Amino acid sequence: MFVNSSTTVMNPIKVVMTSIGRFHFFDLARELQGMGYLERLFTGYPRWKVDDDLRDKTSCFPWLVTPQMALYRFGLQSVGDLLNQPATEMFDRWVGERLPECDVFMGMSQSGLQTIRTAKARGIKTICERGSAHIVTQNEILIEEYARHKVAFQGIPKWVIERELQEYNEADMIKVLSTFAYNSFLEQGVSENRLTVIPLGVDLNLFRPVAKEDNVFRVLYAGAMSLQKGLPYLLQAVSVLKLPDFETVLVGSMQNEVRSAFAAYSGAYRYNGVTPRSKLHWQYSQASVFILPSVQDGFGAVMAQAMACGVPVIATTNTGASDLFTDGVEGFIVPIRDAQAIHERIVYLYENPEVRRQMGEAALKRVQSFGGWNEHAQHTVQLLQKLLAQ
Repeated sequence: MFVNSSTTVMNPIKVVMTSIGRFHFFDLARELQGMGYLERLFTGYPRWKVDDDLRDKTSCFPWLVTPQMALYRFGLQSVGDLLNQPATEMFDRWVGERLPECDVFMGMSQSGLQTIRTAKARGIKTICERGSAHIVTQNEILIEEYARHKVAFQGIPKWVIERELQEYNEADMIKVLSTFAYNSFLEQGVSENRLTVIPLGVDLNLFRPVAKEDNVFRVLYAGAMSLQKGLPYLLQAVSVLKLPDFETVLVGSMQNEVRSAFAAYSGAYRYNGVTPRSKLHWQYSQASVFILPSVQDGFGAVMAQAMACGVPVIATTNTGASDLFTDGVEGFIVPIRDAQAIHERIVYLYENPEVRRQMGEAALKRVQSFGGWNEHAQHTVQLLQKLLAQ
């Protein structure tokens, strides 16, 4: 049974959520809070980075996480990585020691192993939320991808893989965000009885269309600049296009691993750096098409954000695109590592402005039909009810 987020439920299920970073958990926490379910949100973010409406329900442990984020921001990836394990383990231990009385504990994968054990010892049901594919599948894809681009990569750290596998094994339920991620768990031998798929929502107040200010056909990518996101294939696709009133814009933080690839395609794109979340809707609205070329992405929330701004999407099969839109209606779904397929869809939309307009309208209508984050929260509540009824 769905529960309207504007009402407070009788005898609500008490949920504790934990996530070192923001991810999508702040948006889900806000919905659950409005429904009367959120008991506590634990985060590694400093309090000033927590949204005002969540602060009363949030506990923060920023002592290692904040310095780590600062190191990443200044390009000191290798130094920041040294803090990853101690930050994760200390945060998890800190949450476990403060876990309040609740019915369900829901933690983002990697950050909740000790708390899962504490919760289960107290009879609390547990959910491991995984934002990407199964950790083993993700590692295999990344090792192959880095090798293709001749970039040194030792794989996901062994301690991360072991920790996640333990969380998968010990949690009562694993919640993933796309059919792509769901299938990766099945392929790794996880029983379908312990899996559930709930695609993400989108904030329709924050992500909304505004008027496009020029007639330039603009290809847009927003997100981290990394090999996992498949940026070399996008750059390859657009580098050979010499079209009037055409440009490619990239928005987000750049990781060192892609700098050589970006240098090879210098002149084929404009890099806008990091844009505040509150201003992303303008960037989306100035685009003619949004592209997510990831080789591995549990669910690319940026796709829904672009669609909410009336922009058609070209995305790969490994992004959760099929859970969000229909190929050929609101955008196009292409194979991973296929620059030619991306190139052809871009040219098609460039040459067919009426199709592009119709796809953009269909994209906006599609995400509006989801009701923002409400539907994701409602399906999460159904999962909580099911778990407690077992």
